[in-house]
Amino acid sequence: MWLSSLMPLISRLACHVYYRLTVAGAPVPPTGPMLLVANHTNSLIDPPLVVVAARRNVRFMAKAPLFTHPAIGWLVRAVGSVPVYRQIDDPSMVAQNYDSFRDVHAAIAAGYAVGIFPEGISHSRSRLQPLKTGAARIALGAAQKLGRAFPIIPMGLVFRDRRTFRSAARVIVGEAFDWDDLALRGPDDKDAVRSLTRRVDAAMRSVTLNLHDWADEQLIRCAEHVWRAEFGASPDANDQLARLHTATDALARLRLGEGTAWRLVVRDLRMHDRLLARLGLTPQSLRASVTNAAAVDWVVTRLPLLAALPIAALGLVLFWVPRELTGRLGERLALPEGEDTVPTYRVIGGAVIFPAWFLLLAVGAGLLWGMWPGVLTFFLLPIVAVAALSVGETRQLSWHAIRRFMILRTQRDRIAQLRVRQRRIAEQLRDLLDASTRADSSPGSTGTPPTTSPTA
Repeated sequence: MWLSSLMPLISRLACHVYYRLTVAGAPVPPTGPMLLVANHTNSLIDPPLVVVAARRNVRFMAKAPLFTHPAIGWLVRAVGSVPVYRQIDDPSMVAQNYDSFRDVHAAIAAGYAVGIFPEGISHSRSRLQPLKTGAARIALGAAQKLGRAFPIIPMGLVFRDRRTFRSAARVIVGEAFDWDDLALRGPDDKDAVRSLTRRVDAAMRSVTLNLHDWADEQLIRCAEHVWRAEFGASPDANDQLARLHTATDALARLRLGEGTAWRLVVRDLRMHDRLLARLGLTPQSLRASVTNAAAVDWVVTRLPLLAALPIAALGLVLFWVPRELTGRLGERLALPEGEDTVPTYRVIGGAVIFPAWFLLLAVGAGLLWGMWPGVLTFFLLPIVAVAALSVGETRQLSWHAIRRFMILRTQRDRIAQLRVRQRRIAEQLRDLLDASTRADSSPGSTGTPPTTSPTA
């Protein structure tokens, strides 16, 4: 556990460098016993994301083969992970789970936060997989030791493109749910285990998107963006996720042959999204002001970027080699284990390759100009790398903004038609969502429909 105290710092560094990360939702208690449960689609990057959202040290349950993995076994052991022996890995070792569970019960009872991924596997599927009972048995065993229930907090890890460097990622932290009625029944009570597993599943579904297929995500997010562009909406992550859930439910109904009115809206949304993508626009930018005054304001606010462009150019030249090496190494090492491990190997590879590259350049500077310039070079290079990354992303966004402005100014008639269409789609969405809400709240309603179709 020699590295466990540095886990929060390492996690923040790794996650914020690789992703454009945001954390939203309920605050996690800074102290006290708790169990953190999250979906698992991104291999060893998922634990650091949970740590960043928790803002405290977390011990994790990890499958036993990771402890002897030649590339990452040392890290899994160093942060104080607890092994889980799975039937699919080695049936003869499953009995050792008794000792592992005993250790985790003691850790929670002592006030630690423990993280677990109840699906039991890391996967690349678009929806939550059936939960194992391990999380429930751990919670019930720890509660028996404590003599009371403690917070079980769901976290949803949502990625736009988990493999891509600097893509968007979000952690949504849910509210702890009530399970006091089960807490003292113990892990050997099968009914209690099943009941708690169902509650964990419901809590996790409340903070995750459960899509029939990844192809649905773009459509669902387009509906959300159209809604926000036309009607405005709370930026709160929970409100946004509720709207995304509603759109997901609508697609599930459509696949079940229900809700024919949704079919027309889905068709119009797909067409609208394709047209906007072709023009490099978004639902929000479609409504942007294109007056001369707006253009002048935009230019003035971005003038300081001109002075920063040399930093971006310098970064492109200096760090092209380690970036390419890191990307290709991650792809190659992930081949035997699946695409969900690509970010893991890229982060680990980058943690070795970039410092080695900094050292190599510093040695070169030392040979050319002396020892102290070499030392200064070594400490300045990481700062230059981060600055170049920041400026490079801003410059790219600015270029897109210039293109959008020119299209909005030069294709006024087409833009006017798109604005009318977008408003019509938004109003249709509002009418259908209102109808859906009334149906779900009417007497005899069975509640929210399933978010996925088993027969689709």
